[in-house]
Amino acid sequence: MSKVSSVNSKRENELSSTTQFVMHMIFIFLALAAVLPVVLVIIISFTSGDSIRANGYSFFPDKMVLTSYTTIFKDYETILRGYSVSIGITVIGTILSVVLMALYAYPISRADYPFRTFFTFFLFFTMLFNGGLVSKYLIYTQLFHLRDNYIALILPLLIVPFNVIIMRTFFQTTIHPAVIESARIDGAGELRIFARIVLPLSLPVMATMSLFSTINYWNDWFNALVFINNEKMYPLQYLMMRVLNEIQYLRDQIEVVAANPALTRDLPDESLQMAMAVLGMGPILVVYPFFQKYFVKGLTVGSVKG
Repeated sequence: MSKVSSVNSKRENELSSTTQFVMHMIFIFLALAAVLPVVLVIIISFTSGDSIRANGYSFFPDKMVLTSYTTIFKDYETILRGYSVSIGITVIGTILSVVLMALYAYPISRADYPFRTFFTFFLFFTMLFNGGLVSKYLIYTQLFHLRDNYIALILPLLIVPFNVIIMRTFFQTTIHPAVIESARIDGAGELRIFARIVLPLSLPVMATMSLFSTINYWNDWFNALVFINNEKMYPLQYLMMRVLNEIQYLRDQIEVVAANPALTRDLPDESLQMAMAVLGMGPILVVYPFFQKYFVKGLTVGSVKG
């Protein structure tokens, strides 16, 4: 009798073939909406400037060239150096950022922490007010002497208040106080509870914050503009921005255009921007599947029962 009822309930909850078809079409549409722009960016990066000016953006361009990539890799040593700087800053910064944000978020998520209100308000206050760029520059360069120092590229993005609040909320709603209390009864200290219990149960939010921090560090160019003067220490994003600015400068010079019209005609414009976007987003596309694995794994971690 129980088998019959389970079969009937399964049939009641089963979607009809029409509904399944509609759902499949919706998800296919969403997948194409996410994938096709990336494909278009890659195709445009190989499209000649004349074809773009004549026909606009197209998935099937008239002429495909490597002008944009040859322009970027004329000084390949600089590009490789920029990649190494960006990768190093991103890896180190992401690890430190996630650890520090977790160490900040966990205490203020505990109801028995006496100073949780003060530190929560202190965190929220920094979301509303800051000292501005001038004071930040003076502190980093005059007080900490971090000009032309990689620490100046890591330190400003270490703590993101909004991300800390997300982690605090996750700890409050996911880590049951009974788990912490039972561990304390068994003799575990706070650090051991945090490392052996809280972090394994918090893999989804840790992976999410890691992805956010990775994107923040990888896309950051402003701190390099402010604090870095040594060209050998430029990250990839700042190098790309400089290339675009230099080409735009050449196009804006009336004297250069009048004297050498072929120079600016041969310079790639939209295709160069797309080629830089391809180079910039490549590592993120490679890294994301690893974070996705931890999303799925984190959802299967045990929880409080009973």
